[in-house]
Amino acid sequence: MSPVKHWLPPGKNCGLCGAENCKQFLRLVHGGKKSYADCPYYQKRKKRNRHGEGFKEEGLNDEGSVQEVLEAHYLPYDILGNPYDFILNPLPGEVSARKIILPFRADLVEKMGIAEGDYVLGRPMGAGCPIPHVLKVIKAEPVTGLLYTWVVGPRFSRSPRQEIKDVVAYHMIGFEGMATAVRKEPAFGCRMTFLPGFCMMNLNHTGLVNMVLQKAEGYQVRLEDIRILAGK
Repeated sequence: MSPVKHWLPPGKNCGLCGAENCKQFLRLVHGGKKSYADCPYYQKRKKRNRHGEGFKEEGLNDEGSVQEVLEAHYLPYDILGNPYDFILNPLPGEVSARKIILPFRADLVEKMGIAEGDYVLGRPMGAGCPIPHVLKVIKAEPVTGLLYTWVVGPRFSRSPRQEIKDVVAYHMIGFEGMATAVRKEPAFGCRMTFLPGFCMMNLNHTGLVNMVLQKAEGYQVRLEDIRILAGK
C-alpha cells in the first residue's frame, strides 16, 4: 500500500497495534518505532455487498476531490456489547451515509445562508452525542430548516482554506444509506437497530424504517426518529 503523509487512527483505543491508546500509537509512529500499517484499521476498502463481504467507499480530501477511504472493520456488536441489525454505509459513489439534521434554531439555515456545498459544524446534542460533527451539505430546505448532509470528519474544520458554518447543536432527524453486514433484514414500518458506518463512538442507534429499496448493491434504507441506544 502506498504511504499516506497524514492519517489518524479511528480513536477506538483497541490496543491491537500494541500501544495503550491511539495517541501513544501516533507518538510511536512519529518516533519511527511503529508504522501506520500496525493499526488494524489502516487498510484499503474492498467492495462489500449487503452481507458485509466488501463495499468500496470514497471520501473527500482537503481540496474537495474524491479519494479512497480506508477500510473499517466492524464487530457484530457495539462498544457496549449490544448487537445491531445492520451497519449503515454510503450509497454508491457517496462519501458517507446521508444524515438529515435540524439545527436547534431552524432559522439559522436562512440567517447563515447555508446551501448545498457548504460545510457545517455542530454537535448532535438532541441525541446526547458528545462528539461535534463536520458535515457537507447536500441539500438545504428553506421551509423546514432541514439539512441533508454527508459526514466528512473534523479535518475539514481545521483547514484554514475551508469556511465552516457553526450551528453549535442539532437534532438527528434521519439517515439514509446502504444496509450492510445485515443480521436482520430491514423491514418497513419497524424500529430497528443499526450502526452508522462513520460513528466514532461505535454505539448502537435505533430508528424507524420508512423506506426500503432493493437495489443491485443491496438494501437502500432510510430511517427516522433516531436515538442512541447506550444501555447495557
